[in-house]
Amino acid sequence: MPTDPLRAAGLRRTPARLAVLAQIEQQARPLAHAELLALPDLAQLDDITLYRTLAALVEAGLAHRVLGTDGVWRYGAPPGGHPGCPGNHAHFFCSACRAMACLPEQPIPRITLPPGAAVDGRHLLVFGRCAPCVAAGSAP
Repeated sequence: MPTDPLRAAGLRRTPARLAVLAQIEQQARPLAHAELLALPDLAQLDDITLYRTLAALVEAGLAHRVLGTDGVWRYGAPPGGHPGCPGNHAHFFCSACRAMACLPEQPIPRITLPPGAAVDGRHLLVFGRCAPCVAAGSAP
């Protein structure tokens, strides 16, 4: 029998957490707060409930968040949580339409740190224009 991810993470099974977790796991890319609220299964949630639910899921490792160059956090399944979001990965952010996508797993460039520094995490954000925006001639 599969383990309940919420209980395994020490979280209560609330309707909001179940709904948000299900939606995040179904998405092929990280979504902004407003995009999540626009999903039919989450439309009944208020802003505060969604923010608190997302924070709890991120803290428990059941979701990850990525900051776009527009200053908006986007939320998705944790790395490896679904086929579109591999283990160690980077994200692509479209400067025109503001969509974000998980990039396929690939080596992340080696970076030389200042002497004595230690890495606590890593994140790589590549930005440009997605194929539909390039085809439409959209400006960044």
